[in-house]
Amino acid sequence: MRKKGEELNHYFAEHPKSKMRLGIIHTHLRGIHFEFLTASGVFSKKRVDLGTRLLIESMVLPQEGCVLDIGCGYGAVGIAAATVNPNLRVIMVDVNERAVRLARQNAEKNYVSNVEVRRGYLYEPVKDLVFNCVLSNPPVSAGMEIVKAIISEAPEHMASKALFQMVVKSKIGGKRLLMVFEEAFGNIEVLERKSGYRVLMSKKQLS
Repeated sequence: MRKKGEELNHYFAEHPKSKMRLGIIHTHLRGIHFEFLTASGVFSKKRVDLGTRLLIESMVLPQEGCVLDIGCGYGAVGIAAATVNPNLRVIMVDVNERAVRLARQNAEKNYVSNVEVRRGYLYEPVKDLVFNCVLSNPPVSAGMEIVKAIISEAPEHMASKALFQMVVKSKIGGKRLLMVFEEAFGNIEVLERKSGYRVLMSKKQLS
């Protein structure tokens, strides 16, 4: 398992080493137009990837409360959630300083004011908060232990009846991740599946 603070030359790195090359994405998500600034050293810089798109199109959001986008990248999931329901408070977290900077710029670019972006490792930046919904397109390239930690540590930061939703490649993790979901929440369902991806959802039981 890679440890916190380790310099990794991919999008889970705290300080990406790749030369900064900016790009811009124009796309429609849930029938709404978005414009995202992207860069090298950040996941899926040329387009909103299929997994992220499936999560956004199928995610179940609360009517009110606080939502976490963990591993937010340049911010597509969290910004979409905040746009779909302006009554939500959306917190976006990433360890990658370049991603955090982009996510903040993209919130402004898409005129979203009900978001906050924090930088740090997994749930450390939000240990002061309790969430009504947690969303994640996890950094699989960082290793399966990181993905498992995102799942297993989530209930500690969730309110009763809060929903945890994660998109995964159907061929990656498979039964192992289903077991992690079951161990963490005691329940799991496949919210959506398409193009080799699945959106898995669990509900936190009553405390």
